[in-house]
Formats: sequence, C-alpha cells, structure tokens
Amino acid sequence: MPAKTHRQSPALTQAQRPDSDVRVRPVEVGDLDQVIAIDSEITGIPKTDYWYELFHRYGAARSRQRLFLVAEAEGAVQGFIIGEVRDWEFGAPPCGWVFAISVRPVARLAGVGARLLEAICAGFRHAGVDKVRTLIARDNGLVLSFFRSQGMMAAPVIPLEMDLR
Repeated sequence: MPAKTHRQSPALTQAQRPDSDVRVRPVEVGDLDQVIAIDSEITGIPKTDYWYELFHRYGAARSRQRLFLVAEAEGAVQGFIIGEVRDWEFGAPPCGWVFAISVRPVARLAGVGARLLEAICAGFRHAGVDKVRTLIARDNGLVLSFFRSQGMMAAPVIPLEMDLR
C-alpha cells in the first residue's frame, strides 16, 4: 500500500531542507501576525498585546543593545529570536541575553534556530560583548537540548525565586 502524502505550503517545505535559503533579518511590523501565530502554535496562548509591546520595545526602535530578529524562508517567517545586552546586572560585566527563541515545529531540524542564535550572537559581538546567556525552565528538554547543541552550558549563576502570593 503506498504511503499517504499531503501537500504543504512551499514556504514550509523549503524551510524543512537544511540547505534552504533562510534569511535572518530585523523584524518588521508586518511580521507580527506570523510571530504571534508561531508563539500561539507552541504555547497555546495568543498574546497579541504582548508581542506588539515587544515589537515597540525591541523591534521598532532599532538599537545595538536590543535585537528582535526573524528567520524567513520563501517569504514566510519560520522563527524569531529576541535579546538584549544587559550591563552590570548582578555584578556581571555586560553580556547578551536571549529571552525568546521559537521556530515553527515544521521548520525545526533545518538549522533555523542555529541561524537565529548565530545572528543574535553576531549582534551582541557588534555591541561589544563576548558572552551570551539565557534562562530556561528545567523541564524544557527541547530548548535545553537546542542550546546545549549550540555550545551553551550551565552558567556560574543560580536563579532564585520566591512566591509573592
């Protein structure tokens, strides 16, 4: 019995190939619907106001310190990354912080996340820093595996928290 096949849009088919022509560029306001859709697909929570606020803070006011980038293939946004350079927090010298990265599930394993991380790290180096950090939930094995595959390891800091309720 022949295997069932289904058609996907050309953008997603192209993005699945590791040799695809993925372009990483600064976010534009016209990309936000796709960014929101990617985030909603992964988290199950549409956060329209949140994403517009992040766009105004990190995307619209282009700066060397704040970066909001998208990966595009065949005219469709396949993923995004957001970060900024933070200075002297917790006594640490300036470093880049990645606080959001997401790739369409259908475009994973094609190097999109790696290209996004590469691009934001280049931006951080351009801003004069030589270290990048991020925080992830302990149980987020997918993202932890991704960052470890990119050469990241445990940092010399321990996050602490307290419930305020």
